Amino acid sequence: MNVYVDNGFERIFGTWPMQGAHAQRVVESAIDIGYRAIDTAQMYGNEDAVGAAIKASAVPRDELFITTKIHPDNFTQSAFMPSLEASLNALQLPKTDVLLLHWPPLDGNVTPSLKLLNEALKSGLADHVGVSNYNIAMMEDAQRIIDGPVAVNQVEFHPLLDQSRLLEGASRLGIPLSAYCSIAKGKVFDDPVLRGIGAAKGKSAAQVALRWCLQKGVAVNTKSETPKNILSNLEITDFALSDDEMAQIDGLGAQNYRIVSGSGVPFGQFWE
Repeated sequence: MNVYVDNGFERIFGTWPMQGAHAQRVVESAIDIGYRAIDTAQMYGNEDAVGAAIKASAVPRDELFITTKIHPDNFTQSAFMPSLEASLNALQLPKTDVLLLHWPPLDGNVTPSLKLLNEALKSGLADHVGVSNYNIAMMEDAQRIIDGPVAVNQVEFHPLLDQSRLLEGASRLGIPLSAYCSIAKGKVFDDPVLRGIGAAKGKSAAQVALRWCLQKGVAVNTKSETPKNILSNLEITDFALSDDEMAQIDGLGAQNYRIVSGSGVPFGQFWE
């Protein structure tokens, strides 16, 4: 089960690094344009803005799908649940649809934080739980510890990075992936293969990259601050890529262009 794709929320609006009133306005705009899945995190510092946008929206709460993430600093028995309660207060929600562990702990021992995540699931403060930035061994631990499906592993995923091994492992374990940096921070616009396929279909290189993710079974998390681009990122379900086009795009992964690198993010030491 893919909790995003199966429920029609395969296109997710990301909110990093927007803040304050600006973040609220942009999220409100994204909901008005058609997004129904919104992604935030304790680390982003904008859960209050997302909560205000949800409250201001005319879209009923049960039509929205909200994801937030626990900061690694809160992976302790004393901090985990209070931090989750603070997140829900900021979001003005009694529970969240999806709750993720944002990163593995620096020591690589994921068991304690997964047990705390399982407690949150059993408490009813999240309908679904999952992880982010986990490798295959960590996903195996998550599957063993969580009492129920692991809803998702949110990872960097785009055509310019070969994540085939991680995707194969996730598929074997029945843990869906969702993509952040899904257009490689705009670098996909420079790629001639993506541009050429897009030109033939009347789509942008970014739309082709996002469609490729969807056809891999990976939900896409995108962020823009302009209505035109917010809408463009939604318009990826009215065309399909052929097997040949998918294979051409698969080949771009040989570049191994990783944006969130181990050198820039200490948690990145665990990448596959």
